[in-house]
Amino acid sequence: MRLPVATGAFFALTAVMSGAFGAHGLRSLVSERTLDVFQTAVTYQMYHAIALVLVTLLSAAGLSRRLLGLAAGFFITGTLLFSGSLYTLVLTDIRWVGPVTPIGGVCFIVGWVLLLMAGIRRSV
Repeated sequence: MRLPVATGAFFALTAVMSGAFGAHGLRSLVSERTLDVFQTAVTYQMYHAIALVLVTLLSAAGLSRRLLGLAAGFFITGTLLFSGSLYTLVLTDIRWVGPVTPIGGVCFIVGWVLLLMAGIRRSV
């Protein structure tokens, strides 16, 4: 489970850096609405960075490594698709990536369902 914690730490690091860039570097370059979209990407990236670290901790607590590994994979994929597509929209104005964002959101949901299943299986 070293990959999820390392990826989570990397995602957290880059979320902090992206948040600072958005607050200081983008503020004068993009509209308030566009800045909100960028902040949404940062927020969801940080949430799921923390979730990846949590997955690693829960594996040490005896929850299903298989389900936790799958959840981690969906959190990573969701972050790349959801936050990545929003960053791309804001920074490049490439519009065809817009439909990718909801796919990332579905990955987040699947990851949380898998985490829920790991918790339920442990408690049964």
